[in-house]
Amino acid sequence: MTYQPVVNDYVQWGDNKGWVYYVDAMGEYFTIEISVKDKPHCEYTKEHKHKKFHCCLICHAAYWDNVEYIGKRTSVYETEAPKVS
Repeated sequence: MTYQPVVNDYVQWGDNKGWVYYVDAMGEYFTIEISVKDKPHCEYTKEHKHKKFHCCLICHAAYWDNVEYIGKRTSVYETEAPKVS
């Protein structure tokens, strides 16, 4: 069965695990956030609302059958991967 991406799902695609960060409205691709780090403080970013760098992979619809659903987070502020039992 082909995985249907939903924002805030935790998934594995090959060797990469991460949160579904964005799902294309046309259903052509979604992105998997595999890492996040803080932006450095400077005069240009001190008032900026986006304070983190997000590294995302693009997964096109042709590869969705290779994506494994692991879990879901209840808040966008959760950073820990869900526990697999």
